[in-house]
Amino acid sequence: MAEGNVEENPAVNRERPADGEVDDRRPAVLVVGAGPAGLAAARALKARGLAYDQIERLDGVGGIWDIDAPGTPMYETAHFNSSKTQSGFHGYPMGADLPDYPSHRQILQYLRDFADAYGLTERVEFGTEVEELVKDDDGTWLVQLSGGRRRRYDAVLCCSGTQWVPSLPDLPGDFDGEVMHSLDYRNVDQLRGRRVLVLGGGNSACDIVVDASRSAERAVISMRRGYWFIPKHVLGVPVDVFAAKGPHLPARLQQAVFGTILKVLYGTPDRWGLPKPDHRLFETHPVLNSHLYLALQHGDVTPKPGVSGIDGSTVSFTDGTSEDFDLIIAATGFKHAVPYAQRYFGNEQHPELYLTGFSREHEGLFGVSFTETNTAAYGHFDALAQMIASHLWDKSHRLPRYAEFQRLIRSDYPDLSGGLRFDGSPRHRGYVDATALSRYRERIFRRMGWRMLATPSPQAATRSTGDRGLSAVQDGKKVSA
Repeated sequence: MAEGNVEENPAVNRERPADGEVDDRRPAVLVVGAGPAGLAAARALKARGLAYDQIERLDGVGGIWDIDAPGTPMYETAHFNSSKTQSGFHGYPMGADLPDYPSHRQILQYLRDFADAYGLTERVEFGTEVEELVKDDDGTWLVQLSGGRRRRYDAVLCCSGTQWVPSLPDLPGDFDGEVMHSLDYRNVDQLRGRRVLVLGGGNSACDIVVDASRSAERAVISMRRGYWFIPKHVLGVPVDVFAAKGPHLPARLQQAVFGTILKVLYGTPDRWGLPKPDHRLFETHPVLNSHLYLALQHGDVTPKPGVSGIDGSTVSFTDGTSEDFDLIIAATGFKHAVPYAQRYFGNEQHPELYLTGFSREHEGLFGVSFTETNTAAYGHFDALAQMIASHLWDKSHRLPRYAEFQRLIRSDYPDLSGGLRFDGSPRHRGYVDATALSRYRERIFRRMGWRMLATPSPQAATRSTGDRGLSAVQDGKKVSA
């Protein structure tokens, strides 16, 4: 394996340049963010001996999972929406002592344990923020950091996440009460004794209105359209484990079979007063919630259609009804914005990136936190980070292979829908099917001679469930991990 100056920790040890000067960090590459995607990227780069710097504007690793971090969308009752079985990083599964769906605090601890186990934490420059990313005429990247510092890199991996910039709705009128985005919701104390209206039909909306049902004077959820709601367990096992263990069926047959199971076990959404879905199962992001139906059945949550008007404290709905509220919570999602580099990523909702991670137009620009798919994200972050690190390794050691993949980045447009017709809403324009993405990615790994590669520590090895001793084949030579 190529030797790098990775252990030198150049981010700390180099002499700081004079004010106004540009610190040329090459050959190091920059990783922006130390949440799940950033940690996966750092491990992949470190495993290949590639020099890198990693910066994080917060004061610890974990990204949005740190509920005490400024700007996080986390709330006290938040849990993972994929099971621990399907969600761990390669070679570092989530512990057997965790529940099927860990809490946000347990996920944060897992991420921090992961970072410590692979020696990533000490490499992060905390309290450092990217203010602007500029592509220079020579193709290098000039990075403006907080504090007036400037650095130059050949490549930048943007791992800063997608749930920091709220997508706010246009309310039809003026509301006299309080309006907040779900980004600002933390716990039931904000709801207690109030008449609460939650706008939206996603995972956060369902969680928050269930919280309101237990603490508020009145809890109402307003959905402009119908969604499919999937319980977190089916026949006693986590739903993603249930799906993974079953036979892989064509998309239409899978929709029919699983849709029938849901109808038999739980009924359809309109049975409980929710709008009837206007799309087939799996054609929008899955909403996993086992509590909303129960709250509706008990009468603790009242469903309403879309909002037609607001006058003072009175909210009118499209079914002709109206009601007074003290608080409106807009659980209306987030923009996939990259404020420091938006001009290079284009669309705020979904950057158009090859295999969800490689900029087609700007060589050396990557994203590892923009994958939106219908299963657990961490495995996809991990595999994508491994691809990017392998591609960067090729640039120094197998230039023909590097050039070959650059051609794919510019010209290859695979169908990653898996036979599903994803909804045409802004969120789903860049959506991919997990199985289709995984299978196509495996083809690329074989074609390029890449392998998953890590450097397991004793801590990682003791937690592993069979993925120990990850290794790679680079340029025909086996690389021990």
